Amino acid sequence: MSGIDQQVTGDVGGHTSLPGRAASPPMDMPGRRVTSGHPECEHSNISYLRIENGMGSGPSGGERGDMRVGTPDQTLTDHLDKALNYEIRVVAGNANLPLANEIARHLKVKITAAEIKRFADGECYVSLKENVRGKDVFIVQPTSPPVNDHLMELLLIIDTLKRASAKRITAVIPYYGYSRQDRKNAPRVPISARLVADLISTAGAHRVLAFELHAGQIQGFFNIPVDHLFAIPVFADHLSKSGLRDDVVVVSPDAGGMERARALAKRLNAALAIIDKRRSAPNVAHVMHVIGDVRGRDCVIVDDMVDTAGTLTQAAGALKDHGASRIMACCVHALLSPPAVDRIRNSCIEELCVTNSLVLSPEKQLKNITVLSVAKLHAETIRRVHREQSVSTLFDDDL
Repeated sequence: MSGIDQQVTGDVGGHTSLPGRAASPPMDMPGRRVTSGHPECEHSNISYLRIENGMGSGPSGGERGDMRVGTPDQTLTDHLDKALNYEIRVVAGNANLPLANEIARHLKVKITAAEIKRFADGECYVSLKENVRGKDVFIVQPTSPPVNDHLMELLLIIDTLKRASAKRITAVIPYYGYSRQDRKNAPRVPISARLVADLISTAGAHRVLAFELHAGQIQGFFNIPVDHLFAIPVFADHLSKSGLRDDVVVVSPDAGGMERARALAKRLNAALAIIDKRRSAPNVAHVMHVIGDVRGRDCVIVDDMVDTAGTLTQAAGALKDHGASRIMACCVHALLSPPAVDRIRNSCIEELCVTNSLVLSPEKQLKNITVLSVAKLHAETIRRVHREQSVSTLFDDDL
């Protein structure tokens, strides 16, 4: 075995509180409290009241019982967070450790200890260092480049958790590799996005949290529940503080992105425009037609990803040619394959906003690229899934 890719330490133990009773500290054996891992409950500031209720602690359920009542500074959220810490587990693959750690911090849990490494021949090895039996486990692993390595790593982690008797396994996939191969666009080609969905389901995942899929129909490729998260709230919050004019225009670089552009325009109370790219003849360069009024107005181009940045920079150039005043762009997934960095550096784009769904290497960190964190969004979604609460209400304004 060569080169340990990941060696992290996490918490141990776990505890499920009974309905109607406050959670007590986890025990690793009768009579001994666990002193490492999750912080123990603080009972010193909890008082007791004798109350009469229909679900008392006595055998009949109607007798008098003790109910713990928190002091004023203890909220229901505090108690829920403590219960959450005892049951939830976050496992991180190697694809985006910074994002996984940030999500764990928002959840107030530690990354579950695991060893993920590669043998000399390139095979992946996964070993969990903590008990996950009966736990609600969330794996944070985008299938980003190198997509095949990270996909295989995700599948092996899922299989490891399944064989370790995790109660529920949720694959949190901030970037879904192969998502652009979502249909047959030529004879004798695969639908790779469907195959990836089958692999994840067959490996043993019970649920998927996907972030900004290239095509919404990918949700239907799975035979397990899929929660689809959107970046629009994150982008809208940033743009609202960036000094854009009141007559801002949200621009979709193609017809397929109109739904995303419409959602952002709704948040910003902005107008819409679309760029129609077509060839007038074979072997002739694309002609960019701007549909909408952009002259003298601030424009925001929105797309799900920026790969080689050809479409993005051409769209920005077309807007400038049509008299746009200020041009910004919001692209969820920053793949930035060559020659994307050079194209963006030399473009008329004032600011390109991306998310941290993918790790941005130092050579890709340009002055006009702003990275927005989606860790809080993912953490809140994980919290809601764990508590069996609605996820769609996070995006009510975008639906």
